[in-house]
Amino acid sequence: MKSADPKPARAQPIDPSAGVPADLVPMGFVAGAFGIRGWVKVVASTEFSDSLLDYETWWLGRDGQWRAYQVEDSNVQPKQLSVKLAGISDRDIAFAMKGMTVAVPRSQMPAAAEGEYYWADLIGLAVVNRQGERLGVVEQLLETGANDVLVVKDGAVERLVPFVGPVVDTVDLAARQITVDWGLDY
Repeated sequence: MKSADPKPARAQPIDPSAGVPADLVPMGFVAGAFGIRGWVKVVASTEFSDSLLDYETWWLGRDGQWRAYQVEDSNVQPKQLSVKLAGISDRDIAFAMKGMTVAVPRSQMPAAAEGEYYWADLIGLAVVNRQGERLGVVEQLLETGANDVLVVKDGAVERLVPFVGPVVDTVDLAARQITVDWGLDY
């Protein structure tokens, strides 16, 4: 089992006047201002931080309010980017963007390879074990040194399930269900 990393051949800019896409996928967040000329620090939630730069148009938002920005320039660091967005030329404006979610349309992302899944596609899926017992719903995923881990919640109960072949039997995106070899008492 492997999570896919979006790597399109440079997605084309989206016309922001066309409206907010309904299929936005969070890909990171603005961590703060960078310098005094309107650059922002962005923490990417992609496997490689520079994957986000494959998209010329980013949607930034909070509380359901989204706005499109074009990426003018960037610098890459591990899991963090410093980015110059079109129309942002002042540190105060960049600082006000702190905490905004960075998203791209799912329709702009390439199809995941066989046996690979985007984390965004796994979040919200029901998780059941081989005995048909419901373990909960995938709330998030964690990246560890060894493998990715599903954070599965069922009410107040939280389970950490390794997202690896010996544990994950099937991922059925159409049925919105993951079947695992995992007990209720693990």
